[in-house]
Amino acid sequence: METEVQSNFTYMGRTFTGLGINESSSAFSDCNSDRSGEFPTTSSQSRRLLIACASDNYNSDELIQQLVSDLESNSMDVQKQAAMEIRLLAKNKPENRLKIARAGAIKPLISLISSTDLQLQEYGVTAVLNLSLCDENKEVIAESGAIKPLVRALKIGNSTAKENSACALLRLSQIEENKIAIGRSGAIPPLVNLLEAGNFRGKKDASTALFCLCTVKENKIRAVQAGVMKPLVELMADFSSNMVDKSAFVMSVLISMVEARAAVVEEGGIPVLVEIVEVGSQRQKEIAAAILLQLCEDSVSYRTMVAREGAIPPLVALSQSGTNRAKQKAETLIGLLRQPRSGNAAATTPARGSDVSF
Repeated sequence: METEVQSNFTYMGRTFTGLGINESSSAFSDCNSDRSGEFPTTSSQSRRLLIACASDNYNSDELIQQLVSDLESNSMDVQKQAAMEIRLLAKNKPENRLKIARAGAIKPLISLISSTDLQLQEYGVTAVLNLSLCDENKEVIAESGAIKPLVRALKIGNSTAKENSACALLRLSQIEENKIAIGRSGAIPPLVNLLEAGNFRGKKDASTALFCLCTVKENKIRAVQAGVMKPLVELMADFSSNMVDKSAFVMSVLISMVEARAAVVEEGGIPVLVEIVEVGSQRQKEIAAAILLQLCEDSVSYRTMVAREGAIPPLVALSQSGTNRAKQKAETLIGLLRQPRSGNAAATTPARGSDVSF
């Protein structure tokens, strides 16, 4: 593919010489964080500059220092341009992530996340997300006060800001002590909202963040209180959603709590789980059987409900042809379902529709 050479040009007061770039837009290709596109309003010189800065033979230190300074400009347009460039520099060249953080970008970027201008907020959120891909930056980002502004953007930002806030909070939650801080900052309810009402990417980001955050007990309680079981059951019931696996894994993290088990039943989860055991993929069958087993272990009435949904035949099939773990779960569950059931079984669990105490 041909390479275009731009001999000299001036951009935002800075002159660049002899920058070779590729005509392809591959430098702006999708990555595991910032997936929001190429910024169609960006000037062609800006695109050329950013692609050049992403190349292996360009030293970006001077540019980064200038961009960090521009983040604190009195001009919102200058701030937007600087945040956008930092966002893309961090996206396209991993070594820039540490350089940008060491140049002092994190605190001014966090300030932008609190902006009332939704585009500026989006750029700030996504720049922070891309910086968080560097493990060395995660602790600094959290300690600099990013969690509460990210949660605010998750609540009131545009769709991209919400999705990227969920991703950023997921990255920060990979440090164990941040999980409690994120939960206490109010992240769980808007993540549940994103899971329920977001687009496909938003649902994936929300489910992944919830899966990570809900390894902490108090976040499990918050998720159930926020109504997470309703969207989880709905997504698991819709095989075309491509969210069955992710939703089932989130449910599996929560199901150890009695309140979560009651919520699954309340939202009609038992027939959905039985259907997954019957027609899902091998992985889906395994996780559904594990969830059903936890539902049934301490509740005779739940066993009755599972048996009445016709669970035994697909469980028998799973015990013969599933993975080793699936076979074990299916055999144990079949044994529970075949035990005699008391006529007063309903008294052992909260009645359908009753209040659940948290």
